[in-house]
Amino acid sequence: MTRAWRWGIPLILVMIALDQITKAWVLGTPELNALACLQENRMCGKIEISPVFDFSMTWNRGVSFGVMQAEGLARWGLFAVIGVIAIGFTFWLLRAERFMTALALSLVVGGAVGNLIDRARFGAVVDFLDFSGPWFGANIGGWPVGFPWIFNVADACISLG
Repeated sequence: MTRAWRWGIPLILVMIALDQITKAWVLGTPELNALACLQENRMCGKIEISPVFDFSMTWNRGVSFGVMQAEGLARWGLFAVIGVIAIGFTFWLLRAERFMTALALSLVVGGAVGNLIDRARFGAVVDFLDFSGPWFGANIGGWPVGFPWIFNVADACISLG
């Protein structure tokens, strides 16, 4: 075991806490109507913040970008696979010798566990950060512009890791 666990494990815990605190705010915000639309497959509510950023509550029953939408037994299979991967990455973190490797693994594990908590509690993940802005669907010089996916703090940790 290397020294990386001394700060890697606390970083994982901080990322989980940050993710769950932001999701608790979303779930408690009446305008986002999160729990009322848990059983439906639609966007729940929206708070417009700026021309390029909004809080748009949606439930993600799949993995990244909503791929592999899972229900019933498949949901628990997905939960198990993600859990095993997170455990494997944690063991890798405990043996990591390079700072950047340990940092990346800590972010990925923190994000994965944050989303696993949602999946265990609700059967879906709370997504609410929306940077699609007015340009989504537009093209500049033939290239598409905008970020159409709604995500959360845990997703950002996984992507950064």
